[in-house]
Amino acid sequence: MFKYYFEQVHNVEVWPIISLIIFFVFFVGLIVYVWRMRKDYIEYMEDIPLSDDNTSEFQSQE
Repeated sequence: MFKYYFEQVHNVEVWPIISLIIFFVFFVGLIVYVWRMRKDYIEYMEDIPLSDDNTSEFQSQE
């Protein structure tokens, strides 16, 4: 059934290549972003759930 629809689309063979390139570029970019993160920021984010500090900008004001 879908074969008929895909036969009507011009240059349908290029779409899997484009999607693979987008997928590859996204994950390579993500790996580069994580690799270049500052180590002190990562340690700060790791300690947030365990900290006893009650001051948070996200707490509701009562």
